[in-house]
Amino acid sequence: MWQDKLKEIIYILENSSVNEIEVTFWGRKYRVKKSPDILESEPLSTTVPSSVPESKPAESVPVSGTVGSDSGEKLLAPMPGTFFRAPSPDDPPFVSKGDIVKKGHVLCIIEAMKIMNEIESEHDGVITDILANDSDPVEYNQPLFVIDPS
Repeated sequence: MWQDKLKEIIYILENSSVNEIEVTFWGRKYRVKKSPDILESEPLSTTVPSSVPESKPAESVPVSGTVGSDSGEKLLAPMPGTFFRAPSPDDPPFVSKGDIVKKGHVLCIIEAMKIMNEIESEHDGVITDILANDSDPVEYNQPLFVIDPS
């Protein structure tokens, strides 16, 4: 379980402007840091299991974005996590298929490491498709919505 969290931290660090982070899992401390040339993961008090993938140099990729398609723009997940369509189980979804949205309108929440991140529309338009199911895990850059720009 802690190996999965460590993988997630490495992944988030690779795709952020943060240079170094130190975490403790069940008494084991890990420092993950990156430099302009290479990223490395080094434990402080124990070794990282071989099941944790090695870090690779950071790539220049957008943190979030849209990808054009014939039927509209795809809003991509800016991070891995759990996709939620509503602020809580008892509330209605932020948006539904056919809804008109404005730039900055909250479309969903992605929970990553117990932090609820509101994902906003990047432009005005109409929701033509919702590509993720409520409470499903999503990956970085996974398409979440298709928005027909207006």
